[in-house]
Amino acid sequence: MANEPRPTLPAPRRGEIWTAYLGEARQRHWVLIVSTDPRNLSDRAETVLTVPFASRIAETPTTIVLPPGETGLPGPSCLRGHFITTTPKKLLIQREPRSLSGRRMREISALIRRSYDPDAP
Repeated sequence: MANEPRPTLPAPRRGEIWTAYLGEARQRHWVLIVSTDPRNLSDRAETVLTVPFASRIAETPTTIVLPPGETGLPGPSCLRGHFITTTPKKLLIQREPRSLSGRRMREISALIRRSYDPDAP
């Protein structure tokens, strides 16, 4: 029901995959939480930084292709570091069972950096 309180969700953590409402049409998308845990766990921070997953595979210096075995998503997916966005925590819907490794998160951080720093490795 529209007036029922929303169940309390666990706090998002860096590297977790969530479904979230994105865009003006508020469509469901899988997103990767990329902000640091002090921000993610803070009651004062109302947003997290996310990168949405895409099913259209594009290989560029700011993208990475991930297999379904790593993400738990139904097929291969792509993260585009240049699509980093601020997502209100209230638009997070559900945490997915898998998280990305620390090594993979370092790779994704490098992709994000390449999207704004032409000198990034």
